[in-house]
Amino acid sequence: MGFLDRLKKLAQPEEEQMELPNEQAEGPAEKVTVRVESLQGVNDVDRIEKLLKEGNILFVKVIDLQRKDLGQFKQTVQMLKRRCIQFGWDIVGIEEGYLVLAPKFAKIARS
Repeated sequence: MGFLDRLKKLAQPEEEQMELPNEQAEGPAEKVTVRVESLQGVNDVDRIEKLLKEGNILFVKVIDLQRKDLGQFKQTVQMLKRRCIQFGWDIVGIEEGYLVLAPKFAKIARS
């Protein structure tokens, strides 16, 4: 090794290499549960709230209540909307007579 080679080696800064942990390869730490529930009335709002607080994504069947008692249906959906706003959850109605409710960590894409 000559004098010039040593000078070139000293002039070039050594690159530091550092491995970063690959978090995506491990997969999610927790599994997300998607549940299908049925809404029979105002009494079910607390049960649905508890499931959302546990981190579940819910498909709530509301068509039966809508057909049975439209007034109670509107009141119950209004209560669910208020709680979703209060806790930062996402709610959307779909055509097949279901509501989709998601906790804070999940966002429902609307198109």
